Amino acid sequence: MLDERRLLEEYRKTGELQLLGRLYEPYMPLVYGLCFKYFKDEAKSEDAVMQIFESLITKLRVHEVTNFKSWLYTLARNHCLMDLRTANRVSTVDIDDYIVESDTFLHQQHSGEQIPEERLALMESCLKELNEEQQRCIRLFYLEQRCYKEVAELTGYDPGKVKSYIQNGKRNLRICMERKQG
Repeated sequence: MLDERRLLEEYRKTGELQLLGRLYEPYMPLVYGLCFKYFKDEAKSEDAVMQIFESLITKLRVHEVTNFKSWLYTLARNHCLMDLRTANRVSTVDIDDYIVESDTFLHQQHSGEQIPEERLALMESCLKELNEEQQRCIRLFYLEQRCYKEVAELTGYDPGKVKSYIQNGKRNLRICMERKQG
């Protein structure tokens, strides 16, 4: 069997997937273990192992890799972190809350539960009660899905202050909404 460095060189020259497979195969259990550490989900970890292999197809043709094991570890870790970051940005909604035939919808008048538009109006009303700094940071961070750094750049506020404005604004928003609901 060819050593790793030779497999890397041959793959860069030829682009043969069999060479890449031979290079990656011994590390698949390690990559799976790393992904499982982050995702705590077998299926998601198995998918990530294959996604990482697919990214190797192009990345190894471009990057000059001298230590494949450590480079692969970094690539896999970054893949997991990016996936988790993306998943945290995506908000999910229970579809039953928005289906007309659902029990929640049919019995709202009787249960006193607010419909989503009322919740949004309440949130908007409370958002207007926050101080200007908190309001700007909350809108940019949650509604426009900007990161702390982007919020700091757009507002000119210190990054530490941005974090504080967001945390305090979120707390004040929740308190206001609870006060107006109850």
